Amino acid sequence: MNTRKTLVSLTALVTLMSAAACAAPEKKADTTTESGVDAATATSADDFGGMDELVKAAQDEGELNVIALPPDWANYAEIISTFEDKYDIKVSSDQPDAASQDEINAANDLKGTDRAPDVFDLGQSVALANADMFAPYQVETFDDIPADFKDPDGTWVNDYGGYMSIGYDSAVVPDVTSVKDLLGPEFKGKVALNGDPTQAGAAFSGVMMASIANGGSADDIAPGVDFFAQLKKAGNFLTVDPDSGTIEQGTTPVVIDWDYLGAAAAANVDTWKTVVPEEAVVAGYYFQAVNADAPHPAAARLWQEFLYSDEGQNLWLKGGARPVRGDQMAEDGTIDADLWDALPEVSGDPVIPTDAQTTKAGEYLAANWSKAIR
Repeated sequence: MNTRKTLVSLTALVTLMSAAACAAPEKKADTTTESGVDAATATSADDFGGMDELVKAAQDEGELNVIALPPDWANYAEIISTFEDKYDIKVSSDQPDAASQDEINAANDLKGTDRAPDVFDLGQSVALANADMFAPYQVETFDDIPADFKDPDGTWVNDYGGYMSIGYDSAVVPDVTSVKDLLGPEFKGKVALNGDPTQAGAAFSGVMMASIANGGSADDIAPGVDFFAQLKKAGNFLTVDPDSGTIEQGTTPVVIDWDYLGAAAAANVDTWKTVVPEEAVVAGYYFQAVNADAPHPAAARLWQEFLYSDEGQNLWLKGGARPVRGDQMAEDGTIDADLWDALPEVSGDPVIPTDAQTTKAGEYLAANWSKAIR
């Protein structure tokens, strides 16, 4: 359960700065395939002449750069290895523990080099703030994706999602039934949030969950910020980014994170439980996009085709995440029924913040979060 940490490590930052400083002056790469197609402007597989031609163009490039995809986050290790084996394309996975904003920063720092990320997997607030960096692309299964979960021209498309939850080691703390339980003395020095909510999608949704549980709403995230200020004042809030190591070592016995990451933690800690608070059911999807300046534009588009295929969607499901095409695949009989039926039941009315609500909440967090928890 790696976490997409909010800051790049010092070593990685130095590497990025060195790469940017030593890179040749930016120039427009030739993205024309052997068949004469400009892969960088292709908006569907049809522009390549069909899937077979897209596969050939991607294999001619031979590489794909991904970023901020932890191996045990929604089954990305298997997703990457399956793509490599299926298409004989090498995947370079950079900064697996980075946050969404780090993806954008890397794309800007490495623009014009062959090390820039080809694709993005972003939290909502960061994705919507940077949509001008994305290339529109519609996968073959585009029509299966509900309209609310995609931009009409495919500039961004939701990929997988889940529910914000509280994961905890039941051998260390009492059973959790609500967000407010975390203010109790039994949780002193034990509660961690997955990242910085001004940069990381999981942390953003964690604060939104706390807001709704404390009288706020998707239109008002302030009560969530106030809750974490109370948590910090009580000595319960850990300013530590949790990951599989901190959970297994007992450093972070309570973690506010997506439910599918809680399921991954339970695979390694027998006493780990995950609860979606009934009073604050917050759902969220990540956003998938192609970098408009992708150094491997054909491979980037083939990656999208793979992720939104039945095979790719079932691989996310295998990681406990809810694939965006899940309902349609269940209707078509192409979903892994055992895995689909095994997803935890969630009671209560789910809240999915709109684009406008996310933008407003992000602005409030930028102005108030650091003051609340300092």
